[in-house]
Amino acid sequence: MTPFALYCKSYCVDVRRVVRLAQSVQRFNVENLPFYVSVPQADLALFREQLNGLPVELLTDEAIVQASPRINAAQLARMAGSVSQQVVKSEFWRLNLSTAYLCLDSDAMFIRPFGVADFLTPAGTPYTMMDEAHDLLDAAMERGRDRVVNAFIAEAAQVQTLMGRVGRRYSFGPFPLVWHRAVWESLDTRYLQPQGMSLADAIAKAPIESRWYGEALLAYRALPLMPCQALFKVYHYAWQFDQDRRAGVSSEQLASLYLGVIYQSAWERDMDWPAEGGGVLSRLGRRLRRRLGRI
Repeated sequence: MTPFALYCKSYCVDVRRVVRLAQSVQRFNVENLPFYVSVPQADLALFREQLNGLPVELLTDEAIVQASPRINAAQLARMAGSVSQQVVKSEFWRLNLSTAYLCLDSDAMFIRPFGVADFLTPAGTPYTMMDEAHDLLDAAMERGRDRVVNAFIAEAAQVQTLMGRVGRRYSFGPFPLVWHRAVWESLDTRYLQPQGMSLADAIAKAPIESRWYGEALLAYRALPLMPCQALFKVYHYAWQFDQDRRAGVSSEQLASLYLGVIYQSAWERDMDWPAEGGGVLSRLGRRLRRRLGRI
């Protein structure tokens, strides 16, 4: 088992994004950390073709599910894809490929060289993203985006209440996140199993996997808490990217603070495989909303 790996769970619509991510890994992965991508069995051939020659080891989502006790394919099939993928990502550790891993989304890309020291302390403790999301919430309030603030409060309160913690509302993101198997194991043995639950049951109840991990770390202290800020610059909304673009923020400037950048796939729909979805009017409407910063 390697101490650290990179991992991305994807599916066919995002294959072009994963190619872009893999190309950035090839360029900046100076320590040759293993990079795994899992996809549904039905998408495996497509990813093999598109990622040919890139430093990626492909896995199937089904293999991860099979390694996960108390979770079965039928249970996941009843979930929305946006929820079931959280289960797969969170159970990757059960394959015993790495002790800790950077969980990436398909729309991520690295912008500077990286190695283990960017993710783990010399003792092997992962850095954990944890703050109160004031930067995002301040910007949202300035633009009258009350739904962003309300969503954060509701999401934070949900898992915090389920875990019985009283106190400040934390954000344990944004992605990509460094996860350690010891934290997931502590959640399983000390919370899920005593209640007769699986991780799929927990995520079905509160589909915010990063919060389950973060609250488990706070509750059970499987590892020392070594907080850090976001590893990647994440443009949650198009208006954030537009704001930086107008301010003249360059990739070189971002690279002084971040390992990479994430442009949300919701407003990069031209990268969908095999083509941007929706009819002509829906595509035009989406582009108009993008120009107005409403995505």
